[in-house]
Amino acid sequence: MELIQNTPDLSAYLAADEAIDHDHPMVRETAARLAADVPDSYAYARAAFEFVRDTVPHSQDAGDPRVTWRASDVLTLRTGICFAKAHALAALLRAEDIPTALCYQKLDVVHGLVAVRFRGAWHRQDPRGNKPGVDAQFSLDGEQLAWTPDPESNELDYPVLYAEPHPAVLRALKTAPDRPHLWKTLPTAL
Repeated sequence: MELIQNTPDLSAYLAADEAIDHDHPMVRETAARLAADVPDSYAYARAAFEFVRDTVPHSQDAGDPRVTWRASDVLTLRTGICFAKAHALAALLRAEDIPTALCYQKLDVVHGLVAVRFRGAWHRQDPRGNKPGVDAQFSLDGEQLAWTPDPESNELDYPVLYAEPHPAVLRALKTAPDRPHLWKTLPTAL
């Protein structure tokens, strides 16, 4: 599948916004701590991915009713669904000048992940969090995502790489008072 930038300006994939708030002290402190232990940007990207995947529990898996959407809140509260975890990873990567896009899959509902730009190409990564039956890994040599869409079930990978969160995703996250309510309002398509 060919991934398509929704804006040709690569600097848009380094920008901060209200959800990917990589200028926030919590994001900056976390990025600096992760960067101190690695030799290069590739190793940093892997470390940031594993940090978000492994130390921020997916709120559904953890039974956490809180809804987070801003990267700094995800890192502070250590909870979030796929979209929120993607925002946190994008913020950590952008904080270290690694172009990062948000991308989506249509499963039963829309699922959020990121794409990082290395070696002149985009590579999708899924920081959702592993559990039995889910083994997402950081890779530039072929995807190992949490889910593979089943076309026979009307599932698909959206090819668009967004510089900012999709408005339908952000609206659902920002208006949900808790995760049970969010589950009823998640977008089913983009």
